[in-house]
Amino acid sequence: MFSYPSVLDELALASRRLPDSPIRFDDGGEYRIEIPSVESTEAFRIVIQECERQGVPLHRISQGSGITVLTDDTLREYVAIGADHNVEVCLFIGPRAAWDGNAASALTADGGIFGARHIGVAALRAAWEDVERAVDSGLRSLLVADEGLIALIGQAQAAGDLPSDLIVKASALMGIANPLGARALEQAGAHSLNIASDTTLGDLAAYRQLTRGALDMYIEGQDGLGGFMRYHDLPEIVRIGAPVHLKFGLRNAPAFYPAGEHLAAVVASSAKARVARARAGLEHLWRGRPDAAPSAVDGKRDGVPVPA
Repeated sequence: MFSYPSVLDELALASRRLPDSPIRFDDGGEYRIEIPSVESTEAFRIVIQECERQGVPLHRISQGSGITVLTDDTLREYVAIGADHNVEVCLFIGPRAAWDGNAASALTADGGIFGARHIGVAALRAAWEDVERAVDSGLRSLLVADEGLIALIGQAQAAGDLPSDLIVKASALMGIANPLGARALEQAGAHSLNIASDTTLGDLAAYRQLTRGALDMYIEGQDGLGGFMRYHDLPEIVRIGAPVHLKFGLRNAPAFYPAGEHLAAVVASSAKARVARARAGLEHLWRGRPDAAPSAVDGKRDGVPVPA
């Protein structure tokens, strides 16, 4: 009679018991706050101002338009702002299949999984050039949606060819589907894993059973990722999933990747609204689990940029 591998039994047990996570960030924190879709340096400054005004600890910002479309001056400005305020700056690597024309299947319903990946050797080489340019500028956190590029970065980091404090964040667009897949990405070199925002608490416990690094979750996700809102689950998400980056997107908001000056107003207003959502989420967390420990905003952390 066929029997399941023991790892599946262990995951099933964790998903029923929902144990406290024993893992923490290096500084002892259980959670960090991430504001995603910060698509300009102007929006970055707005996020910093709003976080200070609303008492939101800001640990990381991320951006989806990609390094490819940033000028060198803009890239250096992101680095300088992040370094000045001790904020991890996580920028997306490009090019992407849905944009570069290398894979028509990326634009089809069945082939959408290819959308943010690097199709073919030429696209992978171009993505690697983004990595080199980013690291040379002082960036220390990369948003990646391709398994091959994660493996390539991981090998280069293990060989000492990339900085040891470089963070590789596996994007939500990768569609991480289960804990075994998450562990494979972690073993390949990902340090931060963006799992689906509709992940059940039981499955969250199973992810934590098999992974040691940070998990990332949209507490509110954009419509393209389902638009789910997990505010009331925040105390349990932190208890079970620590260390976890709590991400605050916006439901019912316009899509604006890749952004630019033509979308400056909506980028700025969305950045401000995301901070307000983060404050609302924190209040849910404080009410349900007032002893939950955030990472310090002024401590040394991998991923914070280092001006070149």
